[in-house]
Amino acid sequence: MSTHAKRERLLLADLLENAGPEAPTLCEGWTTRDLAAHLVVRERRADAASGAIIKPLAARGERVRDEFAAKPYDELLQLIRTGPPRMSPFSFKQIDEAANVVEFYVHGEDIRRAQPDWEPRSLDPVFSDALWKRLETAGRIMGRRSPVGLVLRRPNGQTVVAHKGTPVVTVTGDPGELLMFASGRQETARVGFEGDEDAVARAMSAKLGLG
Repeated sequence: MSTHAKRERLLLADLLENAGPEAPTLCEGWTTRDLAAHLVVRERRADAASGAIIKPLAARGERVRDEFAAKPYDELLQLIRTGPPRMSPFSFKQIDEAANVVEFYVHGEDIRRAQPDWEPRSLDPVFSDALWKRLETAGRIMGRRSPVGLVLRRPNGQTVVAHKGTPVVTVTGDPGELLMFASGRQETARVGFEGDEDAVARAMSAKLGLG
């Protein structure tokens, strides 16, 4: 049976293919080629991918990513579509689903929302609920650097406290939009706010996300 991660993987590969290798993304300084290389390294070169978390290894991680970025773009897309090698932790369905649903959704939007006249993707209710569950699990980690109290709220009233503190800013939107906001893409997230103007501005400029 197909999983959210498998579907998002293929949708992301299609977005990369349709955009071409030199299109802009919301990832600062990265084209679609750079993003594709990042996705491949993350699944296939754990020794290099750890540089995204362990700062002393960051330079090596960048070198490996540059090496992959130099490969033919079609080859990178094929590696993304076929998924990780059998020995990769990402080859296990449970890990793939836990680690890649948000990764692939957000990076797909990084491509979509960097284009002029973009429109938000329409998400089915089941997938929206899946994204919301990720926010319930990881919201506090994503919001840990917020300089203000941060509450994420769905239109149905469900909330996640991403960061405790005062003053409080409540961000309201669909789960996909809240996820973009909490992952550090505040400027492109289509959400509403409750809170004083200064607090909202501070929340908008905060370095949110898992990184």
